[in-house]
Amino acid sequence: MDSFIIAALAVCSLTAPACGDKGTSKARSCSDIRQFYSGKGFSLDGVPQAEISGEHLRICPQGYTCCTSGMEDELATLSRREMEGLLRDAGRSLQNSLTGQYKAFDGYFLELLNRSEISLQETFTQTYGLLYSQNWQVFSDLYTDLRHYYRGSNVNLEEVLNEFWSRLLEKLFQHANKQYAPAGEDYLDCVSKQMETLRPFGETPRTMKMMVTRTFVAARSFVQGLVISGEVVRKVSQVQLSPECTRAMMRLTYCPHCRGMASARPCANYCSNVMKGCLANQADLNTEWRHLAETMIQVADRFDGPSGVDSVVLSLPNRISEAMLTMNDNIESINSKVRLFQSCGSLSARDTSSTGVDDSMKRGKVVVEDKLASSKMDKLVTDVTIRLRDMQPYWVSLPSVLCSDRVATGTGAEDKCWNGMSRARYLPEVMGDGLASQINNPEVEIDITKPDMTIRQQIMQLKIMTHRLKNALNGQDVDFQDTSDDVSGSGSGNCVDEMCYRGPRLVVPATQPPIIYQYPPENKKVKASASQNLPGISIYVLSLLTLLLRR
Repeated sequence: MDSFIIAALAVCSLTAPACGDKGTSKARSCSDIRQFYSGKGFSLDGVPQAEISGEHLRICPQGYTCCTSGMEDELATLSRREMEGLLRDAGRSLQNSLTGQYKAFDGYFLELLNRSEISLQETFTQTYGLLYSQNWQVFSDLYTDLRHYYRGSNVNLEEVLNEFWSRLLEKLFQHANKQYAPAGEDYLDCVSKQMETLRPFGETPRTMKMMVTRTFVAARSFVQGLVISGEVVRKVSQVQLSPECTRAMMRLTYCPHCRGMASARPCANYCSNVMKGCLANQADLNTEWRHLAETMIQVADRFDGPSGVDSVVLSLPNRISEAMLTMNDNIESINSKVRLFQSCGSLSARDTSSTGVDDSMKRGKVVVEDKLASSKMDKLVTDVTIRLRDMQPYWVSLPSVLCSDRVATGTGAEDKCWNGMSRARYLPEVMGDGLASQINNPEVEIDITKPDMTIRQQIMQLKIMTHRLKNALNGQDVDFQDTSDDVSGSGSGNCVDEMCYRGPRLVVPATQPPIIYQYPPENKKVKASASQNLPGISIYVLSLLTLLLRR
């Protein structure tokens, strides 16, 4: 008899986990999940009134639950939409910051150009009178071409400046030689071709070309960098989450509700692993994103100071006026038969009392006052530098930012948080950043050999833009160079707008065998679970009991 009692107690102790308290007490109500589910906009049709067995669940733990398969699917889709919405919101915030920097710099640069042109119009009208009013189009075209170049038009800056000086030389030559019959187009063309030999404007064209090229190339590349950065953020923020990420987000977000643990907040490390797995491809932007931001900061540093944007743009009228006065001072030498007339021939004299050079060329130097606050560029450079530094860790900081408002905190939180299966401590270690680091991620199943091609394309965009900015630091007009090596070292360089990622072949690093944790990362068929092994154990014990009774 004693043997029978012992065997019976053994059976009860082994079968108790299978039924728990559910076999002897009333199932818990699902009123909380029904209210929550309805509040999310879903219909309550088919939602259980009390907990049911959870063998049908494919994502959440298969214990007693208030969720049906349909509810699980609906909540999984909702978790994906909410996560994608958070990513778009975060991206939109960064886009707005970049757009604000673009508008501030763009507005100020155009303000400088407008101020410079207005100053030239006002001072040249007073200083050169009829000479300027008859030839104002030459100066207006220069500023128009400079604006077009800055705006990104297919304009060769060097050709623009050369054309300006050639046209100005022709106009001034005619004005200074009014005692001769008007020169024909062929003669004026010959005059303009002698510019390198005659150097009628002194060193001003060369100096101005160097300063204008450096300033405008840097300014255009800088605003393009801000635009490209915003576009990268916009496109990457629209990348859809993978099905594996959707499953992980469901377990993180709504499986606690299905388990009747709505108040349980995720463990911090658990949330980190889910986010790092979901955003593994985005984290791979980090290196090139930082390179671009750092290069843009270097370019911005060039905008301030004695040779900065303000001084270069606002000094254009003064430099042009100096060049005109230099030519006026050297007009006799230019006209001498030893130089110009030997190359282009002699002009026919006409019966006139004109002496050639009039008072308009003798009124002195043009002085353009900088009426803009000198501290404005200082503030712009300081502000954009701060913003660019702040945005550098954006892609690798997303997981912690997205987890900050949802994880459990406070005393003892690590032992009472939701770990994907129940309220308990989360044991796995936190993964690193980037796709290659997720090979052992216990929460999100990822094929690290298949990167997201949309994001890889944006990585190439960042590389190309960084390359252009580095060239801009050296004053190189990159849009008129062969940039085919920006992407692959061959071809036409059209990979910017096409899916043509040709990065190095990914080699999976050697790793230690996966660590086996006390609970599975996926709700797949679990080996050696209590519910599966219990019937076999019960039969074994009952057989033992029968043998004891026969004795």
